[in-house]
Amino acid sequence: MKSYFELDAWKESSNLTISIYKLTANFPGNEIFGIVSQLRRAALSVPSNIAEGIGRQTIKDTIHFIYISKGSLNELETQVIISCELGFLIEEQKDLLLSQIVKCKQLISGLIRHYKTLQQKAEN
Repeated sequence: MKSYFELDAWKESSNLTISIYKLTANFPGNEIFGIVSQLRRAALSVPSNIAEGIGRQTIKDTIHFIYISKGSLNELETQVIISCELGFLIEEQKDLLLSQIVKCKQLISGLIRHYKTLQQKAEN
Protein backbone atom coordinates (compact mmCIF):
# COMPACT_ATOMS: atom_id res chain seq x y z
CA MET A 1 0.00 0.00 0.00
CA LYS A 2 1.11 3.54 -0.74
CA SER A 3 2.16 5.91 1.99
CA TYR A 4 -0.60 8.37 2.84
CA PHE A 5 1.23 11.31 1.25
CA GLU A 6 1.20 9.50 -2.09
CA LEU A 7 -2.60 9.22 -2.09
CA ASP A 8 -4.50 11.59 -4.37
CA ALA A 9 -7.10 12.16 -1.63
CA TRP A 10 -4.39 13.32 0.77
CA LYS A 11 -2.64 15.47 -1.85
CA GLU A 12 -5.85 17.17 -2.97
CA SER A 13 -7.08 17.76 0.58
CA SER A 14 -3.69 19.22 1.50
CA ASN A 15 -3.99 21.60 -1.46
CA LEU A 16 -7.47 22.54 -0.27
CA THR A 17 -6.10 23.25 3.21
CA ILE A 18 -3.45 25.55 1.76
CA SER A 19 -6.12 27.38 -0.25
CA ILE A 20 -8.20 27.86 2.89
CA TYR A 21 -5.24 29.21 4.85
CA LYS A 22 -4.34 31.66 2.07
CA LEU A 23 -7.88 32.94 1.59
CA THR A 24 -8.65 33.30 5.29
CA ALA A 25 -5.56 35.47 5.73
CA ASN A 26 -7.70 38.24 4.18
CA PHE A 27 -10.68 37.80 6.51
CA PRO A 28 -11.40 40.52 9.09
CA GLY A 29 -9.11 40.42 12.13
CA ASN A 30 -12.05 40.09 14.50
CA GLU A 31 -12.86 36.73 12.87
CA ILE A 32 -9.50 35.11 13.71
CA PHE A 33 -11.08 33.19 16.61
CA GLY A 34 -14.39 32.77 14.81
CA ILE A 35 -14.93 31.54 11.29
CA VAL A 36 -11.23 31.71 10.36
CA SER A 37 -10.38 29.26 13.11
CA GLN A 38 -13.30 26.99 12.18
CA LEU A 39 -12.42 26.96 8.47
CA ARG A 40 -8.79 26.20 9.12
CA ARG A 41 -9.57 23.52 11.68
CA ALA A 42 -12.04 21.75 9.40
CA ALA A 43 -9.70 21.96 6.40
CA LEU A 44 -6.70 20.69 8.33
CA SER A 45 -8.77 17.83 9.70
CA VAL A 46 -9.26 16.31 6.25
CA PRO A 47 -5.68 15.34 5.31
CA SER A 48 -4.82 14.77 8.98
CA ASN A 49 -7.53 12.15 9.40
CA ILE A 50 -6.57 10.46 6.14
CA ALA A 51 -3.01 10.21 7.45
CA GLU A 52 -4.15 8.94 10.83
CA GLY A 53 -6.49 6.40 9.24
CA ILE A 54 -3.79 5.00 6.98
CA GLY A 55 -1.58 4.57 10.04
CA ARG A 56 -4.15 2.51 11.93
CA GLN A 57 -3.77 -1.20 12.53
CA THR A 58 -7.15 -2.36 11.27
CA ILE A 59 -9.08 -1.69 8.09
CA LYS A 60 -12.14 -0.87 10.20
CA ASP A 61 -10.20 1.91 11.97
CA THR A 62 -8.82 3.16 8.66
CA ILE A 63 -12.33 3.44 7.20
CA HIS A 64 -13.54 5.20 10.35
CA PHE A 65 -10.92 7.95 10.10
CA ILE A 66 -11.47 8.40 6.38
CA TYR A 67 -15.18 8.90 7.10
CA ILE A 68 -14.22 11.59 9.61
CA SER A 69 -12.33 13.32 6.77
CA LYS A 70 -15.46 13.21 4.65
CA GLY A 71 -17.50 14.71 7.49
CA SER A 72 -14.97 17.52 7.84
CA LEU A 73 -15.47 18.31 4.16
CA ASN A 74 -19.19 18.75 4.77
CA GLU A 75 -18.41 21.05 7.68
CA LEU A 76 -15.95 23.02 5.53
CA GLU A 77 -18.44 23.29 2.68
CA THR A 78 -21.00 24.85 5.03
CA GLN A 79 -18.45 27.31 6.40
CA VAL A 80 -17.34 28.36 2.90
CA ILE A 81 -20.94 29.09 1.89
CA ILE A 82 -21.55 31.09 5.08
CA SER A 83 -18.26 32.98 4.59
CA CYS A 84 -19.44 34.06 1.17
CA GLU A 85 -22.85 35.07 2.52
CA LEU A 86 -21.07 37.21 5.12
CA GLY A 87 -19.03 38.88 2.39
CA PHE A 88 -15.68 37.42 3.46
CA LEU A 89 -15.29 35.54 0.16
CA ILE A 90 -16.30 36.59 -3.33
CA GLU A 91 -18.33 34.21 -5.51
CA GLU A 92 -15.30 33.13 -7.55
CA GLN A 93 -13.36 32.20 -4.41
CA LYS A 94 -16.36 30.31 -3.04
CA ASP A 95 -16.82 28.46 -6.34
CA LEU A 96 -13.13 27.51 -6.49
CA LEU A 97 -13.19 26.16 -2.93
CA LEU A 98 -16.44 24.28 -3.48
CA SER A 99 -15.02 22.62 -6.61
CA GLN A 100 -11.93 21.57 -4.62
CA ILE A 101 -14.22 20.19 -1.91
CA VAL A 102 -16.23 18.19 -4.47
CA LYS A 103 -13.03 16.72 -5.90
CA CYS A 104 -11.85 15.78 -2.40
CA LYS A 105 -15.20 14.14 -1.64
CA GLN A 106 -14.93 12.05 -4.81
CA LEU A 107 -11.38 10.95 -4.02
CA ILE A 108 -12.23 10.14 -0.41
CA SER A 109 -15.30 8.17 -1.47
CA GLY A 110 -13.05 6.15 -3.77
CA LEU A 111 -10.63 5.54 -0.91
CA ILE A 112 -13.49 4.34 1.30
CA ARG A 113 -14.68 1.98 -1.44
CA HIS A 114 -11.14 0.62 -1.79
CA TYR A 115 -10.82 -0.10 1.92
CA LYS A 116 -14.31 -1.60 2.13
CA THR A 117 -13.33 -3.98 -0.68
CA LEU A 118 -10.19 -4.93 1.25
CA GLN A 119 -12.29 -5.44 4.36
CA GLN A 120 -14.72 -7.74 2.52
CA LYS A 121 -11.85 -9.79 1.11
CA ALA A 122 -10.31 -10.12 4.57
CA GLU A 123 -13.62 -11.33 6.00
CA ASN A 124 -14.02 -14.06 3.38
